[in-house]
Formats: sequence, C-alpha cells, structure tokens
Amino acid sequence: MSDLNLSVNIAGIKMKNPVMTASGTSGFGEEMAEFFDLGKLGAFVTKGTSLHPWKGNETPRTTETPAGMLNAIGLQNDGVEAFITKKLPFLRRFAVPIIVNVVGHSVEEYIEVTKRLSDAEGIAALEINVSCPNVKEGCMVFGSSAKGIAEVISAVRAATTLPVIPKLTPNVTDIVETALAAVDSGADALCLINTLLGTAIDIKTRAFKLANITGGLSGPAIKPIALRMVYQVAQAVRVPIIGVGGIMHASDAVEFILAGASAVQIGTATFFNPMSCMDIIDGIANYAKSQGISSIGELIGAARQLK
Repeated sequence: MSDLNLSVNIAGIKMKNPVMTASGTSGFGEEMAEFFDLGKLGAFVTKGTSLHPWKGNETPRTTETPAGMLNAIGLQNDGVEAFITKKLPFLRRFAVPIIVNVVGHSVEEYIEVTKRLSDAEGIAALEINVSCPNVKEGCMVFGSSAKGIAEVISAVRAATTLPVIPKLTPNVTDIVETALAAVDSGADALCLINTLLGTAIDIKTRAFKLANITGGLSGPAIKPIALRMVYQVAQAVRVPIIGVGGIMHASDAVEFILAGASAVQIGTATFFNPMSCMDIIDGIANYAKSQGISSIGELIGAARQLK
C-alpha cells in the first residue's frame, strides 16, 4: 500500500509518524544523530531542562535489571540558557518538531523556564515533567497529587502559547485522577508513563546498587502497567495521549496505539539498539500494510474486548 499515511497531529504538532524519543534517553540529539537522521522521527524530545544547571545525583546512577534498568541520574543538565544557546541550534538543523522537557524545583522555576523557552525559535511544544522520581524537590512531588499537578500546569499554561504536555507519574493511586487534573488545568496532550520507583541490592557487598538507593525502573518490565494506564486515561480524556514505557519493538508500539495512544516514545530500547526508533517506525508501517490500514488514525484506540 503505497499511500499509507503514518502522520499524526498532537495538539497542533504535525508529525510525519507517531514515533518520538523519550526524554533523558537521547540527550539533546548529538549522539543519536550519529546513527540516523533525526528528521525521520515524528518528534525529538530533549533531556530535562531546568532554570539553573543541575548537578544530578552521585554515581553509580544506573544499573541493569532482569527486564530493564534503574536510573537515578537526577535530571543533570546545564540549564535553560545553555540549552537555548548551545543545544537548540543543533536540533534546529533537522526537519523535526522539537519538544523540550521542562523540570523545576518550584512552580516559579517551571514558569521561568517556560517563558524563556517560549521566546526561543524552533520549539514545537513543552513536555512538563511532573513525574521524575529521582529528585528530592519538585517533579514527582507535584505530580503525585491532582492538586500539585493543577498548580504547575495552570501556571505553565498561563505563561506560554506553546502546546503543554504534562508527563505523568505511575507512582500514584489513581492515574485517571491526575490525568483529569492536568487536562482541566490546560494540558493540550498527555504523556504517560514515567518510570516506576524501585531499587536493587548487591548481595555480595550488601550495598545498594545506586548511590541514591532508589531509581526509576524502565524497560520491558513496566510495559503492562504503562499500557493499562494509557488505556484507562484514554477512556477518560479527550486530548491526545503519548504512550511510553517498555516499548522495545514495533509490536509494543502498536499495542499502545490500539490502547488509545496517538503517538509513542522510545527510551530504554535505544540503549540496547540505537536504531530502535527507525526499526519501530518501519515495523508500524509493515503492520499497517499487513492489516490493510491506510492511516495510523484507524488504529488509535481500536483494541476490543475479548469475547
């Protein structure tokens, strides 16, 4: 089927296909661009960007698990001004929407980063990180309650005309409650999920494997949880959903789309295979062709209950 249409529209962001990077797993694009043309992605999502430089957590900050990895990077970055002057010009070389992940210790920091990014050229949207479990202030502290999410998202919404996409934490009792709070506060789309809080211990040394003790669990182990949450939220909101969590192959991406996601993000898979985004784009296209599908929109939310 030569006329297959893989394009999607997320809150006004026109994407040539539904595949994007997951924040924090492809840095600011320089390393990934050595493997493929970033312009072939649906969108590129940057590493978390804060008002001032963040040092991040002590090492060791990553460790493998039987079905994924734990990370406690702590959102290390050089701050928003360094991003605008040193990182953004590189990304603007590519014909790809740039979505910047925004982090903060306080509502005021989220607002200030948002304002500075809104004045920068070439940014398509802001992904508001209210879900990272590896910082002691901000992020998941806000994202763990409907009240906290509403406080951040309403403030960010008032500070920009760019699309606002909160990234939600799975470390809550009711993901639908926090999703609804984000939408009611002005979110244009939702991204879910971020990592699950976990830990690991070396039984030989009897020491925790991460200096931070806990970290965010990602990879295949969390996929069923992420898939369930995407499905639940898709039944409750009327904004586009970006699904992320354990997507390693095209078949995983298709499951998220069938569950209600309009697009997907690829994270941990890129550590195993830097070409995973390209492989998944091709795999989605092959699946659609095999099913006689002419547009990716025909698959969004098309999963049916087993009878």
